[in-house]
Amino acid sequence: MNLKQELHELSDKLETFRRKLAAAEKRGDQAVMLQFRKEINAMTKRIASTKTQQTRELSKQGGTVVGMKFNRPLTKAEQADMGKLKKSVKGLIVVHPMTALGREMGVKVVTGFAAKKF
Repeated sequence: MNLKQELHELSDKLETFRRKLAAAEKRGDQAVMLQFRKEINAMTKRIASTKTQQTRELSKQGGTVVGMKFNRPLTKAEQADMGKLKKSVKGLIVVHPMTALGREMGVKVVTGFAAKKF
């Protein structure tokens, strides 16, 4: 399972625990409230750990991409026919500024990274 899916499932579980805690608080059930508070704390820690791991992987991937010898912004025509461009340039990695990797790298425009000049 990838980190994004795991993070989504953990968030869903956390929300379920919060709803169950609210129901237990309405009933005044102290034992159940204590159990769900522990579960919420544990789930919060796992979410934080997963987010840290996700950030680490993104930084590692960003470092690999930035380390490529050649990069340049892609023209609108190249962006429109991305398949043709990727077939003509072996090992091309395209980074969009709105993706997580693009935000991590601080890219402002759609940029192509490759080992050779293209």
